[in-house]
Amino acid sequence: MHSPQQHSQPAHALPTGLTLLAIRQPDGGETLAVHLGDTILDLRAANRLLDRAAPLAIEDMLRDGTAPAVAALVEEARRDPRARDAFLSADGIRYGRLFTRPGKILCVGLNYRRHAREVGMPVPKKPVLFSKFNNALSAHGDSIALPPDDISRKIDYETELLVVIGKAARSVSEAEAGGHIAGYCVANDLSARDLQLESGGQWLIGKTLDGFAPIGPWFVSADLVGDPNALSVETRVNGEVRQSSTTADFIFNVQQIVAYISRHWTLEPGDIIFTGTPEGVIAGMPKEKQVWLKPGDVVESRIDRLGTLRVTLS
Repeated sequence: MHSPQQHSQPAHALPTGLTLLAIRQPDGGETLAVHLGDTILDLRAANRLLDRAAPLAIEDMLRDGTAPAVAALVEEARRDPRARDAFLSADGIRYGRLFTRPGKILCVGLNYRRHAREVGMPVPKKPVLFSKFNNALSAHGDSIALPPDDISRKIDYETELLVVIGKAARSVSEAEAGGHIAGYCVANDLSARDLQLESGGQWLIGKTLDGFAPIGPWFVSADLVGDPNALSVETRVNGEVRQSSTTADFIFNVQQIVAYISRHWTLEPGDIIFTGTPEGVIAGMPKEKQVWLKPGDVVESRIDRLGTLRVTLS
C-alpha cells in the first residue's frame, strides 16, 4: 500500500534543489547518488538501510516524476543514524554514466554565432538538428578509446550545455519551455571531423562513435542553475584553454530550442539535448595549426554552476 505522502506527489514533478550523479558500484552497477558537497549519498545503500524505494536511475526519476522521493530520502538519511553507511566521501567514488537509456539524444549544430563564423558557415535560420545513439554515452573520469587511424584521424572536442527534459512537451511556446526542463549538465560532443565533413556530410557517423558523448560530473536541477543563456563555457586540453565563451552567444537560446523541437515531435521526460558548442574548436583553426586530439590527451569541459567534466583519451 502506498503511503499518503506517495499519493500526494504530483505526476512528473520536476526536481528542485538537487545535484545528482551516478556512481559505479562494486558489482558494476551504475546507480543514482546525491551530491552534498564533501559527501555523497548513495541512494541504493540508503534505500536498503531505510527500507525505501527511491529511484536509482535518472531516467526513471524523470519519467515517473519521483524526484520528491529522492529529496525526501536525503532528509530522512540525514536524520536517521541507520543511514550513516550510505554517506560516502566525494573523493572516494568512481563516477558512472548519468544517462544510460535516454529516450532521445538530440543535438543542435552551429548554435553559436562566433563558432559559425570560425568554421565559415552561414548563421542558420532554424536550429540544425542531428542525433547520437546510446553507445556514445560515457561518464566523467572515463578513458575514451579513439578509433583506429583507418576510421578517423581528426578527433575534435565540443563542450556543450546539455538540457534535460523533465516534463513532456508538445508544441509548447518559448514562454512555456522552461517549465518542461528538469535541469542541466556539462557534455562534450566529441566529433570525428573527417567522418563528419569529408565523407559526404556524415554527421551521424562522425558524432556517435563509442564513448563520444561524455556527460557529467553532475545533473543540476534547473532552479539551482538560473538563466541557462548566461553561463560561461570553457574547454581545456592538457591544461591549455581552447574554448572560452558564454551561452549568451547562442543563436537559438534554450527556450527557443525546446519550443522548436516540440513543434516537430514530442519531447519526453529523460530526453537530452546537446545545445551546440562555442568558438575555439580544432576544426575552426587554420589548417596549419590543427593538431587533432590524440591518445593521452586530457579534455576538461567546464560550465558555470555545473562543474567540470573530465575525460582522458586512449
